Amino acid sequence: MSAPLRPRPAGPSGPAASWDSAVPGARATSRLLTVGVVGAGRVGAVLGAALAAAGHPVVAVSGSSGASRARLALLLPEVPRRPVAAVAHAAADLLLIAVPDDRLAGVVADLAQRGALRPGQIVAHTSGAHGLAVLGPAVAAGARPLALHPAMTFTGTPDDLARLDGISYGVTAPAELRPLAARLVADLGGVPEWVAESDRPLYHAALAHGANHLVTLVNEATDRLRDAGVSRPEKVLAPLLRAALENALRLGDDALTGPVSRGDAGTVRRHLARLAATAPESVPAYLALARRTADRAIAAGRLRPVDAQSLLGVLADSGREVAA
Repeated sequence: MSAPLRPRPAGPSGPAASWDSAVPGARATSRLLTVGVVGAGRVGAVLGAALAAAGHPVVAVSGSSGASRARLALLLPEVPRRPVAAVAHAAADLLLIAVPDDRLAGVVADLAQRGALRPGQIVAHTSGAHGLAVLGPAVAAGARPLALHPAMTFTGTPDDLARLDGISYGVTAPAELRPLAARLVADLGGVPEWVAESDRPLYHAALAHGANHLVTLVNEATDRLRDAGVSRPEKVLAPLLRAALENALRLGDDALTGPVSRGDAGTVRRHLARLAATAPESVPAYLALARRTADRAIAAGRLRPVDAQSLLGVLADSGREVAA
């Protein structure tokens, strides 16, 4: 069942009462931000709906694909769809740009060239990989830059709104814009994590490595269980993976278990042999993760170097076979 779209409880003076005092030059006529959203993908549509639920008027959104129109019908049914430049013109206070990383620079440059941005307007993007530099053309037009990345995976449905409570946002902002950024994140129900401009790629790499590659890893395990004759692999994996994730978050490398952390070279050799016969495409990923697991187990004192020698030999031999 989808989470209901409802406004967040307002503070003593309304949901965004501190905008005027926190932001020099903010409009004196309104304590809420007039928002436009460029990009009705999973992130843009959900964050637009969350801002609207917090009381900020979302006045225009761009998105022309069938999937975008379907998302908007669910999440922002009253908001008119407009061309990108028209959305920027309508966004009197905050323009939220939620487009793929590699398209972001082009969208910002095009808006600046068209004269669609104005002095004092906040131009924010949701890319984890980019910081403020990509917003250079907007700054040259007098806009104020903000990088605002939600550390969450999205489906693009109303169910996502319930997941926003308490999540972290990787925020990069000029010093004078930090109070506004903190309030905006609070209105979204989140917590700011301040990330330096130079650290944005590393921040995003960590999240992609942890979340995106986790999906691939889980699906690889699911496929291999099916190959082994397990009819409902998700039933087998769910309790195991939940426990492993909770233990890893709580205990770090002390949560390591299994044949690599024990130095069981024979078991790992049999794994690799059967994988090579059944699903050779899985062997390189298994090898890479097993080697990194061994390194971490040794560094953490979970695996003695002397006990790791045979295991590391198996991994090295198999790696040479894959390379050949």
